[in-house]
This record gives sequence, structure tokens and C-alpha cells, in this order.
Amino acid sequence: MPALSKLPLLFSAALLVLAACALPRNVAIESEILATQDDADRDIAVVPVTKENLDKVSSWPASGGVSQPGWIDSGRGPDTGAISAGDVISLSIWDSGENSLIAAPGQKAVQIVNLPVAPDGSVFVPYLGDIAVNGLTHDQARELVQTQMESILPSVQVLMEVKQGRRNSVDVVGGLARVASYPLPDRNFALSSLISVAGGVDPALRNPQVRLVRNGQTYGIALERLLSDAALDVSLRGGDSLRVESDKRYFLSLGAAGKQSVQNFDREQISAMDAFSMIGGLVDAEANPKGVLILREYPAKAVRSDGRGPDRARAVFTLDLTTADGLFSARKFQIQPKDLVLVTGSPVKGLRTILGLFSSSLSIAKQVQ
Repeated sequence: MPALSKLPLLFSAALLVLAACALPRNVAIESEILATQDDADRDIAVVPVTKENLDKVSSWPASGGVSQPGWIDSGRGPDTGAISAGDVISLSIWDSGENSLIAAPGQKAVQIVNLPVAPDGSVFVPYLGDIAVNGLTHDQARELVQTQMESILPSVQVLMEVKQGRRNSVDVVGGLARVASYPLPDRNFALSSLISVAGGVDPALRNPQVRLVRNGQTYGIALERLLSDAALDVSLRGGDSLRVESDKRYFLSLGAAGKQSVQNFDREQISAMDAFSMIGGLVDAEANPKGVLILREYPAKAVRSDGRGPDRARAVFTLDLTTADGLFSARKFQIQPKDLVLVTGSPVKGLRTILGLFSSSLSIAKQVQ
């Protein structure tokens, strides 16, 4: 009987040893992830997100996530169209003088039609030769032709018609209601005007991003930002190509979060507090509000030893949501593309599990006895 009296304690001890060695958990604990933060050869930078270092962290270079192309400076041009290569010019030449050099007897006007503007920006006009018209407005080109024509026909009058070619039009290739090529009415035709003429942006696009291709270079800006600042509404140039697409940036959420998934950017900037709302907050009784981690990887060129960048390529930002400073700091800390928001598990839950196992083991042992 003495041996049987010790059975409950031995049985409970065995269960506690097993629980301590292999307690099943859904998420990692903060101390496990940051275990090497004090090692001299550590390969991660651990940065608390607090009021004291928010400004420093905000000035660090961008991470190695999905990059956003820059935007171009806005500039106004003349309110009339500019002639460029590929345009087609037609002339009506009126000569009221006797014995005209270009008109038949009894004829006062001659039509010279469909004169193409060459790749070098010149147009060949009979009797005059090549005339450089690239970049000139309709009126400037007409006056130039008439001036040169007056050297051989003093009483001449010239009328000109210009049909815009490919280089005086812009292409809409996606994201708008009407995909087509649109001629430029003048050199001050704004990007927002083209969006309107093309029927507006597809409502299915998430946080629409404007992509303008000019001379082989792609420029980008969020549609919301473009429409809110007139200084960003650039004037289009012939040959420009426009598409509008959904925002491709994203971040990840794991651990004791309401949602463990890929979270797409639905606005231009997302703070840590915004991210917590998007992932459904922290799971009650499982999450550790003192151990919310944001894992980010920087390119090698961003690593600095002077505080103007992380001292390691891999950085872990720690947030304590149980303090006012942590909550306010979370509202200002900006999530970057490809960040991982990890809500670590509560160590209290593990302790509760062990205590539960201990209580159950005592009950089972008593029944065995």
C-alpha cells in the first residue's frame, strides 16, 4: 500500500516532464524568436518601436519589398498641338497673281495633300524642299511655310491642315473603361483628362495605381494621390502609354492573429495599427500583446553602423500593446511591403495548460489508486 500511495505523485511528475518537453503550441513565444538578440555574432537587429526611436527608424532606407516607381515632374506646354514625326500635313496654296508658277491658267489654288513628317521632323514641300516643323504648333508651321513660299510667290496665301500621327497620341492599355489610342488635342492635355475621356478607372481595382510609360521608363503613382494634388497631374506627350492596375504590395500575418494570410495594401500607407485591424486583431487567451513582432529584411546596401539604417540586414521590430507609448507608436510605425506581422503566443497559456495537465493527472491517479 505505501507504494500505491506514491503513485499519484509519480504519475503527475511524469506527465509534467512530458508536458515541459513537448507541450503542443500553435504559435512561437517571443523569447524563442529573440533568444540570440544579445549574442555578439547575432544576425538580426532587434528594434523596440517606441517614441524615442520612431523618427530614427522612419528615416531608414526602404526595405527589399515590392518597389514603387517614382513619379515625374508636372509641366505645362502650349495649348495647341505640336507637330511631330508621323504627322501628315496638307496645304492649300492660294496665288492671286498673274502667270502663277504653281497654278494652271484660270486656277487660283493648288492642293498639296498628305505630306508626311519624316522621322527627323522635316516635311518636304514642293518648290521649297525640306522644312523643319518638328515641335512647332500649327500656326507656327503655317507661317513658316508661307514665309518661304512668299520668296517665289509674293501674293501667296497658305492654309494648313495637320493630322496627328502615332507620335501625337497616347495609348490606354489597361485599367480604364475604354482601351484605345487617343490623339492629343494640345500639349497641355493632362493625365486626369485622359482618364476621364477613357471612361474612368475600373472599379474592381484595389487601391488603383497609375503607371505611365514614357521613353521606355515606367513612372508610378497612386490614383488617390494623383487626384488630390494638381501639381502631380502631368501633361501627356505623344507616345506615352497608360495603364492602371491594382496595388501589388502586400504583407503577411502569422501567429496568434485573427487572420493568418497575405494582406494586400488597400491604401497608400498602412501603419502597424492599421495592420492589426486588417488581420482581425489579436486572438484572446492565445496572443501576447507585449510580444507583437514585425520582421523585415533590408537590402545589404541599407545596413549601417551609424544609426542611419539597421545594423543587420534582418530586423525585428518589437511592439508592446499594453502601454500607451506602444499604442501611439503603432499608429505611426509604417508597414513596408513583404513585412511579416507575427503575433507571438502568450506564455501564460502554456502555464495554464501545464496546470491543467497536473490537475487532470492527479484526478486520474486517484482513480487508479
